Amino acid sequence: MNYQPWNTVEKGMLSYRLDSCERVVTMTDFSLAHLTVITLAPPQVVDVAARTGYRFVGIRLITATPESPGYSLMKDKRMMLETKARLADTGIGVHDIEFVRFAPETDVESFLPFLEAGAELGARHVISAGYDPDRRRLIDRFGSLCDLAAPFRLTINLEFFPWTHIPNLSEAAGVVAAADRKNSGILVDVLHFDRSGSTIEQLDALPPSRLPFVHLCDAPAEKPTTTEAMIFAARTERLAPGEGGINLQRIMRHMPPGIPVGLEVPMAKLTRERGAMEVARRAREGAARVLAAMERELN
Repeated sequence: MNYQPWNTVEKGMLSYRLDSCERVVTMTDFSLAHLTVITLAPPQVVDVAARTGYRFVGIRLITATPESPGYSLMKDKRMMLETKARLADTGIGVHDIEFVRFAPETDVESFLPFLEAGAELGARHVISAGYDPDRRRLIDRFGSLCDLAAPFRLTINLEFFPWTHIPNLSEAAGVVAAADRKNSGILVDVLHFDRSGSTIEQLDALPPSRLPFVHLCDAPAEKPTTTEAMIFAARTERLAPGEGGINLQRIMRHMPPGIPVGLEVPMAKLTRERGAMEVARRAREGAARVLAAMERELN
């Protein structure tokens, strides 16, 4: 197998050698996750992404927490039209929509307008998470949402958080395998991978089709000692890739070839001081440097 050539940092072309075998990984597309610039409405997210070198954006259509905004384009038709106009003007695409919480009271059918809005925006993926202690019910509802999303050509991706009922990669893989839907996947966020004690061996055991994209960021090497501190770091203050102590290169080397890289890097302090555009730029430039460093290791 021959390596593909390195093109540019912005294009993110990366090839590398792993376990005495050659693998080619093409990280061509950066997506600006909405949490990185969560104070911006979707049209402004698109503008910032276009001006700072992204190819895609993620859009939070459903509020994830009481403290964090969501932008219901399902109901706000004027903002939907404005968002679509910005997408058309800039050439930016919508990579994913969020955020589905599988809780005991979840009504899967209620997400139909959300899925319709995602399809209207041209999204590819839905991000979800498990907040239901009843594993059988969670599996059933996850599968039902996959079925509801299938006509819209959307995949349902289960993200794991150490403080939820799906705290790690192993548990997420179990739910997705049990649901057994073709349009299902797992979202690996490198922060949660690191904080949850998930392993490279678990990652390697997954079929590549289960890992359609990855969320990249960084954080201090020292892990938080309380759930509250862990949540604060995840939702409010992360570090740009390469500025912390997570072994990002090791994780990224075990992701499937060619998957998009979502940059979920909320930095509330920097946002207040220098604005959302600076945060988006710093995240993308850091991610590009991480990928470039992986290439240099081979030479």
